[in-house]
Formats: sequence, structure tokens, C-alpha cells
Amino acid sequence: MGKLAAIYHSWRNIGGEYEDVPSFCAAVPISRVAELDYVLTPRRYVGLPDEDDDFNFVERFTALKAELEEQLKEEIRLNRAIADNLAKIKI
Repeated sequence: MGKLAAIYHSWRNIGGEYEDVPSFCAAVPISRVAELDYVLTPRRYVGLPDEDDDFNFVERFTALKAELEEQLKEEIRLNRAIADNLAKIKI
């Protein structure tokens, strides 16, 4: 039986030998889920840091969009340079 299945079965069976595994799994009461506004991001429960979990979406999206737009401009420039260099090759 695989690791995940074994952990599930030990959790599911009353009297099983289930234990939380840091960074992998955790059994939490519904009251804890309610405290976290029912956000089911796994790392909130398994012990990973929350550093990237609470971020400003608009700010992050705007920055990523600007980065993508710059990369698309660079793609156009590089494609032109490649085409110009290929045009110089005489076969």
C-alpha cells in the first residue's frame, strides 16, 4: 500500500495509528478551518510557512503582467534579429 493510502486508512479507522506528518498531512477540527475563514490551502494546516499565502493579488498580478509584456516585446526584438541574421546567409 502506498504512503498516502496508508496514512488515509490509519486516519479513517477509529483506533488507527494516525499521526500528523509535518509538511505532508494534518488532521484538524472544523473549528480550525473556520478560524482560517474556510481557506483550504494545505500549507496552512501542514506546517509550511504562510509567507506567500497572504499577498496583494492586484499588486502581484500587475507586476507579472508588466513582466510578461516586456518579455513579449523582447520576443519580437529577438525574432527580428534572428530573421535579419538568417536573411544574411547566402546558400
